[in-house]
Amino acid sequence: MFQKLLIANRGEIARRIGMVARGMGLKTVAVYSDADAELPFVKEADEAVRIGPAPAKDSYLNTAAILEAAKQTGAQAVHPGYGFLSENGEFAQACADAGLTFVGPPPAAMARMKDKSQARKLVAAAGVPVVPGSDGVVPDVAGALAAAERIGYPVLCKAASGGGGIGMAVAKDPAELEKVFRQCTDRAKAAFGKEGVYLERYFPAPRHIEVQILGDHHGHLIHGLERECSIQRRHQKVVEEAPSVLFADGKNAALAQTLFTAAVTAAKTFGYANAGTVEFLYSDGQVYFIEMNARLQVEHPVTELTTGLDLIGWQLRIAAGERLTVQQEDVKRRGAALEFRIYAEDPVKFFPSPGPLKVFQPPTGEGVRLDSGYGEGNTVTPNYDPMIAKLIISGDTRAQAIERSIAALQGFRIEGIKTNIPLHLRIVQDAAFRAGELDTHFLEHHAKPA
Repeated sequence: MFQKLLIANRGEIARRIGMVARGMGLKTVAVYSDADAELPFVKEADEAVRIGPAPAKDSYLNTAAILEAAKQTGAQAVHPGYGFLSENGEFAQACADAGLTFVGPPPAAMARMKDKSQARKLVAAAGVPVVPGSDGVVPDVAGALAAAERIGYPVLCKAASGGGGIGMAVAKDPAELEKVFRQCTDRAKAAFGKEGVYLERYFPAPRHIEVQILGDHHGHLIHGLERECSIQRRHQKVVEEAPSVLFADGKNAALAQTLFTAAVTAAKTFGYANAGTVEFLYSDGQVYFIEMNARLQVEHPVTELTTGLDLIGWQLRIAAGERLTVQQEDVKRRGAALEFRIYAEDPVKFFPSPGPLKVFQPPTGEGVRLDSGYGEGNTVTPNYDPMIAKLIISGDTRAQAIERSIAALQGFRIEGIKTNIPLHLRIVQDAAFRAGELDTHFLEHHAKPA
């Protein structure tokens, strides 16, 4: 095991990784931009190195500055968290070339997953069910129109190198496809440096289900059961939970096994090791692979709380070359958990709401976990994602977790900025949510402000 870990990220995930690493006896190095100098993740690290001004391209996306910080401090390993450079194969390779252990999958596996259209072809060849779509990237509007005619409208146009809902749009007919094809191509080039897009069949009301994967470098790979992430806004997850209501209490056991087998097959096809997530859509009794994420997920705590797996701890051990000692039969569900992403934003109009946290008093109580990037007196700046914290609530049952969530959200005091806590309260108090009637368009029809 390495002795000093550099955490190439910020906010709540940098803080959480640091806490786990120090609990394992490791020294930690934080890197920070000028905007983050006073945040808890910097103060709590054993060492901290400034890597640049506020813009991410000059700091958290600055490979040279991060590698120099590792060299200065004698760090032996780098954990990228999620976002920023976490799924950048070139960064992973740069770490290896600098003699650093990258806490994540092998660069070769990341390369196989990077182009999502090619990733679809790889897993489909291995027998994994995929969303019907184009045969790879479509080169032009004519190619898109031909593919859509075969797939059937409506279709979803997606950036091949995309993520986070960027470069995605729905087309209901040929005229609309011509328009969104150009839009997605332009957005893909601006966001990812590549303009390739592909098409998939658009399901009008699917559920978004994902499977946690954990594997070592000795060929042992398991799944950590499923999470449901159907509550979304503009393709961005808002509330996540485990288990999915679809599979709770042993329901749909055959479909669950199909899901888990597909996830493990996909991960093996990519040559995956470390922690990752295989994402699926569920519609009309079937599951379809959409992509695999080569990193820790924002919503990993709901898996930790319902399986007992220490995902970050295992990430570090696996990266150090240790064997994963957990067997598939050891992974069992215990209770239920919900995660709420607490954002600095207007809960109705969803505009960002940066500013100082004049009051920051999180809830406490049975089943309450908070992963926070900020403390009272800190300022949420407009430079990065506006997530302040993740509130994760667990219970013996989903119903108990919901009741605890209501109490926790009502007791969460934040003053100085607007937050989306009222939105979360509307969601958990909505009859459809409580009944488990979820799909990716839930917020278009439910949990409306009074």
